[in-house]
Amino acid sequence: MTNKYFLLFLSFILIVPASFASDPLSSDGDDGYKLWLKYEAVANAAVKAEYLRYTSFIGESSKGEVAQSASRELHTGLKSLLGKNVPVLNSFGGKSGGIILKLESGTASSQQEEGYQIKLSGTNVVVSSNSERGILYGTFALLRHMQMQLPVKGLNLTSNPRVRYRMLNHWDNPDGTIERGYAGASLWKWYELPERVDPRYQDYARANASLGINGTVLNNVNASARFMSQEYIVKVAAIANVMRKYGIKTYLSVYFAAPKTLGGLPTSDPLDPKVRAWWAEKVAQIYKEIPDFGGFLVKANSEGEPGPQDYGRSHADGANMLAEAFKPYDGIVVWRAFVYKADPNADRFKAAYEEFVPLDGKFDPKVIVQVKNGPIDFQPREPFSPLFGNMPKTPLGMEFQITQEYLGFATHAVYEAPIFKECLDSDTYVNGAGSTVAKVVDGSLHGYTRTLMAGVANTGNARNWTGHPLAQANWYAFGRLSWDHQLSSEQIAREWTALTLTRNQKAGESIVRLMSRSREIYVDYNTPLGLSRPWMGVHFAPEPWQNKGSRPDWTAVYYHRADSVGLGFDRTESGSNALTQYRPQVQQQWNNPDKTALPYLLWFHHIRWDKKLSTGRTLWDELCTRLYTGADSVTWMQQQWDLAKTHLDPQVYTDVAQRLQVQHREAIWWRDSWVLYLQTFAKQPITAGFEPPKQTLDEVKKSVNVYLIR
Repeated sequence: MTNKYFLLFLSFILIVPASFASDPLSSDGDDGYKLWLKYEAVANAAVKAEYLRYTSFIGESSKGEVAQSASRELHTGLKSLLGKNVPVLNSFGGKSGGIILKLESGTASSQQEEGYQIKLSGTNVVVSSNSERGILYGTFALLRHMQMQLPVKGLNLTSNPRVRYRMLNHWDNPDGTIERGYAGASLWKWYELPERVDPRYQDYARANASLGINGTVLNNVNASARFMSQEYIVKVAAIANVMRKYGIKTYLSVYFAAPKTLGGLPTSDPLDPKVRAWWAEKVAQIYKEIPDFGGFLVKANSEGEPGPQDYGRSHADGANMLAEAFKPYDGIVVWRAFVYKADPNADRFKAAYEEFVPLDGKFDPKVIVQVKNGPIDFQPREPFSPLFGNMPKTPLGMEFQITQEYLGFATHAVYEAPIFKECLDSDTYVNGAGSTVAKVVDGSLHGYTRTLMAGVANTGNARNWTGHPLAQANWYAFGRLSWDHQLSSEQIAREWTALTLTRNQKAGESIVRLMSRSREIYVDYNTPLGLSRPWMGVHFAPEPWQNKGSRPDWTAVYYHRADSVGLGFDRTESGSNALTQYRPQVQQQWNNPDKTALPYLLWFHHIRWDKKLSTGRTLWDELCTRLYTGADSVTWMQQQWDLAKTHLDPQVYTDVAQRLQVQHREAIWWRDSWVLYLQTFAKQPITAGFEPPKQTLDEVKKSVNVYLIR
């Protein structure tokens, strides 16, 4: 992620089909604003009768503001679902037939502070927890249960979060733009704060709390020092006041050189006493305004951002300095491991491992190192980062990207839960079979007590929050998996579809099929067989021929390495030897091209054009087949969407149908760019049965160039 193409990015967002008005207006149809919290009226008479039996009152045992949010949400949800006002009672004694929100110690749900239990007790439904946040999460879980019209009889559900810090990372800037944001401008109206607090902040908090998300980082990791000024601390405090009511802590990304640029010091050396004192005073200043402040997120010594290495210090030195400033408080420091050097002879794949593994055990207990799911940069498919499992003394947090930086922005439907699950379910073998990435992240493998899962947010000020209506499912899936990574992608897709689009079973099945295949279809026409990062610029237009950049790893040819012999990045012993960063059992999966699963083939091997693969086709023919069938499969996606048409809101149906038309056109654009470019190396005709592109390579290049200069 860089700012190199910032102006091009700004020009691009003007043509993405989403609302970019400063205050998008609602419409008569389903405009997507309510997300998965629509609480549509229960039409089934039998189900409604059962629910009415248990909803004569809402009893609450806590007057705390988070518990109050729970009772308000329950009142709102029941009124919409059942069409009646349900009174909220502070004293309910032996009353029966109600929903009781119960704050108590020692409940069955209390293995973790935020856990909850929902059970039927006589004719009362009891939502209990030993924390107000647990009551809130249990309330949303009960409403989710009722929205899906599931029975109350026999209800006995206990749930605990598997990860302690479940947060969104916003890449929002002070000027209202969002780096890698494709749903409009920032939600945060800094020019209005702190005097005016947009009501939308509360709906954002509700949506996150409904998924169990308990933290939000408000600003870009390419941070501005302005956020450390008193002017902005007060603005952040106004947002934090809203988030707090929904159990959400507020965090900030920090600019490491702020002591110089903002504080006027001659240095930002983390070992300098004056620098350490500056940060301690700054943290104290923040806590004075925000007593439950969550902490700092830091991108340092990466892509030109300043950091401790500027002074000959390590990442641990920088992180520990900030952690020291948080000693009197409950906050944490989240230090990103996304680093790589501009070395033409290096493999960017190896960079984070080489810098961070030697520092294992040297980080302060308040520090969590946040690692991207893969070793490069949020590609459509990546092997899991080799850092997972190789830093047993350091808590490692997961960083997923929800916004679709390399997944077609707001014009391509790509359901990301399979990407998240593919990584979480990968086995590191660090302690033998079953040592999954998920067990590293949730702390169970190494005994971490501070655990984290972060998602780069895909929200903007578009009325439907995410630009593409189906992209809401990615926000939803991240939240659900950060609470419980054992949920399946399909289960989450079914939930989201029923809550958001339609309760009709046949229509829902069609949409779930579309969602479940969407990622593989995208990979086939975009990066088949393990190709990675084939485009630069605004990370959208196909440029596999791009070979000019201020550094080699900011070119496309660095990654795919196409030549007259073949294609792919050799990361075995004969190449960069990146495979040695994994345990032997993992290496065995990928070190032999004849045994490497095809989705990862070109990640780890440079393969001859004429080599016959396990499918019986040569590499060239397999690439053609996947690129063509991938693009053609978007037509299948359109058909699946059309099957659900009569059970969808017309506005939602039309919006997605039109975006699928764009996706089909752009899938062909990607297909033609790849086959025509690679054909110059393979020197082979398009595989029999597929129609050659209508344009020449030069014509395709011109179309890309025109796109980039808009």
